[in-house]
Order: sequence, then C-alpha cells, then structure tokens
Amino acid sequence: MQQQTPRTASLPVRYLQVTAVRRLSPHLVRVTFGGPDLAGFRLDAPDQQVKLYFPRPGRDAPRLPEPPADGDLMRWYQAFQAIPEDERPWMRSYTVRAHHPGDDTIDIDFVLHGTDTTSGPATRWARTAAPGDTLGMFGPSAYFARPVPLGTADWTLLAGDETALPAIGTLAEWLPAGARAVAYIEVAEVADEQPLDTRADLTVRWLHRDQRAAGPGELLVEAVRAARFPAAGSVFAWLAGEAGAVRALRRHLVEDRGLAKRDIDFTGYWRRSLSQDDAPTEEDLAEARERLADAR
Repeated sequence: MQQQTPRTASLPVRYLQVTAVRRLSPHLVRVTFGGPDLAGFRLDAPDQQVKLYFPRPGRDAPRLPEPPADGDLMRWYQAFQAIPEDERPWMRSYTVRAHHPGDDTIDIDFVLHGTDTTSGPATRWARTAAPGDTLGMFGPSAYFARPVPLGTADWTLLAGDETALPAIGTLAEWLPAGARAVAYIEVAEVADEQPLDTRADLTVRWLHRDQRAAGPGELLVEAVRAARFPAAGSVFAWLAGEAGAVRALRRHLVEDRGLAKRDIDFTGYWRRSLSQDDAPTEEDLAEARERLADAR
C-alpha cells in the first residue's frame, strides 16, 4: 500500500500501520501500530478509548472520508455514513493500552472472541494481523473522553472482564503511590491472566470461567457481591465489560452497598451477540440516560 501522508486537520482521524503482533495469552493478542499519522501523538490520561475502522474484504485499507478543515465532527461522520454499506469500514471501540513516544507507536489489545466462523470483524482481523496491515482510527478525543478520578477516594474498586483488561491495566499504572485498590477481573482461563504494573497498593482477584463453566459476567457479579468492603471510608468504583453484568454490578453497589451514583464510572463494552458500536438496545438507551443524569 502507498504510504499515507500525515494528517493535519483538527479531527483526530488517522491511518495506522501494524508494526508488530504478539500473542499475550490464548485469548488476547497485542498489536503495535505506527505510521506517520502517530507523530506527535499524546496520551495524557488512562482509559482512553478510540474508534478503530476495519477494511471490508478486498481492500487493504479502510475507506474513510477526509477530515473537514474546520474540524466539524458531525459533517465528517455524515460523510462516513454516506459511504455505501458494502464499502463502509466496520467500526469498533478499543482502549489504547500503551503509548511509546520514543518511536511513535501505540499498543492495542484484542480479545479473540468465538471461532473463525462465529467471531466478528475485529476478532477476524486480529487473528491474522501482520506487519504492514492498515487500520483507521478516530481519537482519543474530548468528544467521548471523561476524566477518571483516581486516588481521590479512600480506595478504588476496579471490576471487569477481559475486554476491560487493557483499560484496567492503564488505570493500575496511573494509580498514585499509596492508593488502595482492589480489582476483580474475569477471564476465560488462568492462562489469560496478566501482570499489572502499579505504584499503588493493589490487590487483584482473578476469576476463571472455565473452572465453573460460567457465562460471561456471572463470576464477576458473584465475586463483587460476596466481597468484604472496608467498613469505613469513601470508594470510587470503575466497572466495564458485558453490559448486563455491568448494570447488575452498578445496581448492587447503589442499592446494597449505598454508593452514590456519582462515585461509579460504568461502561457496557459489549452485549451478548453485539458490540459497543452496534445499534443501541432499550437497556443501552436507559444506561445512557443514567449517565447523563449522573453527570448533572
């Protein structure tokens, strides 16, 4: 593919080239991206989401509209939606796991869901990703960024499944020295565990679905419900993963543990048979309304 020229428009629309692929575990692969569009890239906070654009079959790069000179996001998105469906790239949300300013590269971790015949476009792409492959990316951006108040409470609760593991990894790294935190992380099997670097006093509870033949999110909800919380002190909770499990955890923390809604950051990354970027269900819309209400 012809090398892309760096973009200068105010919208953070980029083309990325794969520079390395590393299998972290049976269900997780780390892809390192570089390219001229990452020159000057910055990562100023943890849990930074981006939109990735995957090319349709027969294309070596996703088809994306040029960013407008005035940085009008809605006009760019309308142009994206106007691309014929059979040519419009698949879009999925991911967290930037790491930024390496020394060589202008970033790492993004992919969970390998399903099988070769049942997985979605992102997983299919990640299974065969190789140096030289090209994706599109939007973000990180203030349009969907939100600050995470790490270290402001007496202790922090982190809870999520393997799709939340990249974000939890960044949160652990950003926790200040001396901060107290507990993480409950549900993965498919023991081999999917990862070390989490942190300066904080962090306790990690790994939950393995294969040991209980449990469905997605079941062990996570069960473990947090059974956890012994400190008798006193403020808590900030960060929840992410399968949407139904996240909603169940949030209800438990508010109704049973007495946490204020403003002290909980929650995101449904995926729904059974659906991704975060598919059309919203009624439950998704209710979650969005709750988010808006909590922000007031």
